[in-house]
Amino acid sequence: MYRIRDGKRTLLETEDLGVSILQDLHRQRETITSAREHIHGADDNIGRSRKILQAMGRRALANKAMLYGIIAMLFGAILLVAYFKLFKSSDDDKGGQ
Repeated sequence: MYRIRDGKRTLLETEDLGVSILQDLHRQRETITSAREHIHGADDNIGRSRKILQAMGRRALANKAMLYGIIAMLFGAILLVAYFKLFKSSDDDKGGQ
């Protein structure tokens, strides 16, 4: 008689333990699923950020190239003005004498 009661008690304790373990596993699964969704969202954001940064880098490179082009044109214009000021004015002085 006592063995049957002890067996039933052990069975009920084991069943309660099994239910508790299944509930814990369910909560852990929900946590993992939620984390996976957050990771996918973060991955999407990282992808968009990477594209934006690449576009910004291309724009910065284009701006730098344009700046160097303008500097080269200004340098050429300064050389041209200096040439006409120095050499053409000295040719005009020689021609007039």
